[in-house]
Amino acid sequence: MTKAILKWLLVTRLSLADLWYDKKVSFCIIASVISVITPLLLLFSLKYGVVSQLREQLLNDPQNLEVKIVGNLQFTSEMFEWIKKQPETAFVIPLTRSLNTQADLMKDASHFVNNAEIIPTATGDPITEATPLLNNKNQIILSALSAEKMQATIGSRVKMVITRQLDGKLEKGITTLDVVGIIPESRYSRAAAFISLDLLIAMEDFYDGYQSDIFLTSTGQSNPPKHTSFARARIYANSLDNVAPLAFKLREKNIETRTQANAIENMQAIDRVLNFIFSVIAITAVLGCILSFTGAFLSNIERKRKDIAFMRLLGFRSKSIMLYLINQAMILSCLAFVISCVLFGLGNSAFNLVLGKNLISQSVVSQLQFYHLIVAFLLTLFISSGVVVIGGRRAIKIQPAESLREA
Repeated sequence: MTKAILKWLLVTRLSLADLWYDKKVSFCIIASVISVITPLLLLFSLKYGVVSQLREQLLNDPQNLEVKIVGNLQFTSEMFEWIKKQPETAFVIPLTRSLNTQADLMKDASHFVNNAEIIPTATGDPITEATPLLNNKNQIILSALSAEKMQATIGSRVKMVITRQLDGKLEKGITTLDVVGIIPESRYSRAAAFISLDLLIAMEDFYDGYQSDIFLTSTGQSNPPKHTSFARARIYANSLDNVAPLAFKLREKNIETRTQANAIENMQAIDRVLNFIFSVIAITAVLGCILSFTGAFLSNIERKRKDIAFMRLLGFRSKSIMLYLINQAMILSCLAFVISCVLFGLGNSAFNLVLGKNLISQSVVSQLQFYHLIVAFLLTLFISSGVVVIGGRRAIKIQPAESLREA
């Protein structure tokens, strides 16, 4: 071993021996640190837990990211390209007139859904991202409610039935589709079906009186027009914070929109309020911690003037004395933090057990990530060692003669 390591081991052994000798003083210092760290951990866990739960709820419901178009307009291909290029946009797909986005779904005579929402989907759709992609016009993805009503599962075949009035007569268009996925109710709660854009266009052509190769009929006009514009669009922002900016950009283009702004603003307001409350308490607690450390270690240095002077008499230099004091601070801080984490774990469990069941519908209202504890631990060591370094300047000025005068 090198001389430096041997010196560090000696100083560390002296630090531990001194702390053990003054057990009562060490206990008081540890208790004062615990009284600051534990409440801070519990407070931050509540703030982080509640806000993260609210944010997760909003994000788990992709409809909160949607910017809905009000009314039927004329969206050209240039407009769709402009929307796609906006940095706030996560997904956009054309949508036909609202009257043409409903159909009856039927598995058999006893299991059916009347007037189900028919929604186009494609790669990147936040609602269908966990389901298989639609490879052709003959596939369909059902919402959980639609699947439940029809008792349909993945692999089932269902019929889509749409009705039009042509030349005074009612005509039905029927096509059979394969169910390739089912969307959980948490992601879409209404009775709906997600299909390819080509199938939705075929539906609109049928409603507009054209013949269709999917909804086979012998009546109607042939050669339906190519769709170069659409009445509406499904638009989703890439984050909650970008919903309002994207909606604002669309309104600047004279496109009336509707969003879940109230829910998002409520979550952000709660986050701001909790941040302010936590900041005030945290600043107060940190100042109290600094004062507590300052008082504890300065008084400890004053009480050990004779011992430190004797160490100087034995040949310990200023750096060794400072290392001795910093070692003690680190050891006490580590012990205090470990005990604080144990107490935090108990308090955290109590919060989740009581508040999670009685106050809100979430099972977890208090939580911290592992990196939060690492940051808290490093801050504790930084504050304790910083206070000791500042206060320890008095210790390194103690001269060996003091031990002789007081002997």
